[in-house]
Amino acid sequence: MSFESLDALRALLADVPGPDQAALAGAAERNGQLTKPPGALGRLEDLAQWYAGWRGNARPSIDAPQVIVFAGNHGVAARGVSAFPPEVTVQMVANFEHGGAAINQLAKAFGARMDVVALDLDKPTADFTQGPAMTEIEVVAALRAGWDAVATDTDLLVVGEMGIGNTTSAAAIAAKLFGGAAGEWTGRGTGVEGDALAFKTQVVADGLALHSASMDGLDVLMRLGGRELAGMVGAMARARALRIPVIMDGFICTAAAACLAKTQEDALDHVVAGHESAEAAHGRMLDALGKAPLLSLGLRLGEGSGAALAMGVLKGAIACHSGMATFAEAGVSDG
Repeated sequence: MSFESLDALRALLADVPGPDQAALAGAAERNGQLTKPPGALGRLEDLAQWYAGWRGNARPSIDAPQVIVFAGNHGVAARGVSAFPPEVTVQMVANFEHGGAAINQLAKAFGARMDVVALDLDKPTADFTQGPAMTEIEVVAALRAGWDAVATDTDLLVVGEMGIGNTTSAAAIAAKLFGGAAGEWTGRGTGVEGDALAFKTQVVADGLALHSASMDGLDVLMRLGGRELAGMVGAMARARALRIPVIMDGFICTAAAACLAKTQEDALDHVVAGHESAEAAHGRMLDALGKAPLLSLGLRLGEGSGAALAMGVLKGAIACHSGMATFAEAGVSDG
């Protein structure tokens, strides 16, 4: 499976598989027989059954998690919307590649393979206040880079990002997809406040005014997004095609995921929200998508860090579901 255009990706999204119903039923049956009171493990029970359904195994394990960090540069960053210059994107990619970032430590802690995909860092997207951020050729190339970055043996996926200016892009995407004023979605990002935050909000408003026509999520991604957001969209779409569960990261990743949700209604059924970030509008976006976060720790780093940390929660859920004894196996009376 692959695609050469946005229309081809739309057709693919309309034809991706759902969870395995037999595995879901088997997981529910097993959950009811484990040595615990009904519902005693709370949301862990739901998570384990959700994961089992997507993997097609009523008693699954997580053996090959993958973290992919996508990096891209934004033309809108030249407007001064970030507290850091665009050169930081390149510098942080080097840090990822040398194992020095927070996401490297978290991926290692939870036994995940980590890959870094830098997308034309020497060629920023266009300033979306002046025209579309990307052409269709450019956005499809980034989407396919994300699609191709997912290893076929992966059994749990986390995608993260790095790109100076991308909270501005994500705010514009969220406002376009869910409605409301620019100020309702634009946050501090790397730490801007006061007049700088007001200017960032105006930049988002300018982008929304220019791209006011009705459009679906993929068109919004092309007009207001960035290559790293498109990379995450492509990876999440490939995960759906391969029935790989995904843990979603923070504000920027959620904006990317929303582009899928606003293109195909059930496109995020294989996705759970890893955490609610400290970026002010993230919770609102999660609510709009119907995704309850697993964690809320005040994180706002990006990189996939919150989602990687949430891998531990899902691993715990699977360990209990697949490793616990049933009442019959343990010789314990179930009442």
